[in-house]
Amino acid sequence: MAISAFFCIFVSKFKNRMEENKDLNRIKVILAEKKRTNKWLAEQLGVNPATVSKWCTNSSQPDLASLLKISKLLEVELTKLVRIEHEI
Repeated sequence: MAISAFFCIFVSKFKNRMEENKDLNRIKVILAEKKRTNKWLAEQLGVNPATVSKWCTNSSQPDLASLLKISKLLEVELTKLVRIEHEI
């Protein structure tokens, strides 16, 4: 699958999940697995620690550009950071 097609599907499913207001990302889990803190991630991204805290509690979601940066910083694939359910 072409990268652009993947991102179109990803963004569509991500938006749908946001509308459902469910836990969308696994940032908190991945940070724990990598033994990193919210504060560390906030410093690396140049954002307020409260912003990262909101992402970790899923009360708000990072934009796609931030998710890409987070995946690079934590050395994980983007798909490991988000919950995407495959439709049958």
